Amino acid sequence: MKVRRPHVANAFYEGGKTELQDQIVNCFTHKLGPGKVPNLVHGPKKIIGVVVPHAGYMYSGPVAAHSYAQLAADGVPDSIVILGPNHTGLGSGVSIMTKGEWETPLGTISIDNILADQIRTTSSIVDEDETAHLSEHSIEVQLPFLQYLYGSQIRFVPICMMMQDLQTCREIARSIAEHTKGKYVVIVASSDFTHYEPGQVAARKDKSAIDAILQIDSHKLNGLGEDGHVTMCGYGPITVLMELARLEASAQPRLLAYHNSGDITNDPSSVVGYAAILFARS
Repeated sequence: MKVRRPHVANAFYEGGKTELQDQIVNCFTHKLGPGKVPNLVHGPKKIIGVVVPHAGYMYSGPVAAHSYAQLAADGVPDSIVILGPNHTGLGSGVSIMTKGEWETPLGTISIDNILADQIRTTSSIVDEDETAHLSEHSIEVQLPFLQYLYGSQIRFVPICMMMQDLQTCREIARSIAEHTKGKYVVIVASSDFTHYEPGQVAARKDKSAIDAILQIDSHKLNGLGEDGHVTMCGYGPITVLMELARLEASAQPRLLAYHNSGDITNDPSSVVGYAAILFARS
């Protein structure tokens, strides 16, 4: 079986198993995190998806932990679809892997080959392409959190998006929705928000994006990303999640946390914004 090796271990997160487990615990208990390590329970299974940042754990891990604490309280999903932007420019416009495993210091996590292949075969814009995934971090950094919560029992589908326009997002959402009816499949939309602007400027711009997300206004959010008004890298993955939420009459988005890198470094002169947002059924 093909194994995708970790690319950003020892950079974005600790490279040793014990050290990584301790780092994840610190993300949960950090003053900017949810405050405690969650227990995995047999929850109501109402979560549609979460928005999660993907910077180094030392910067965005506490914000990410807010979303993962919510997942822990909602039960074990049948599968998880992780949508991330393409930072490298490698591979096709929308790239999926449909088989194999991904490795982290916490072990391996298997691709849900059945769901992944269904999504690929019913969408004309989703291509089987490993190249886009080899050195991309936006999906990889989510896996240790998932492994910490669920161990080896969880499976996932990795989708890397270079194309993030509204039509593409709607097509991906349509394909996911078609094959997840009647299943408890959670979407993880991986994105950082404003990049390298003063903290106050970032907060103002990010509020416009977060407001659009909470209003489930896909057109507005996608426009903010497309025209560069908000320099968020994963507006496409979030738009896919929003389009899926639009299909749920009872979808309720909620902002869990917003901080920026300056809250960690104590330097607000040039920051990256991070948000954790929950989409759940009422």
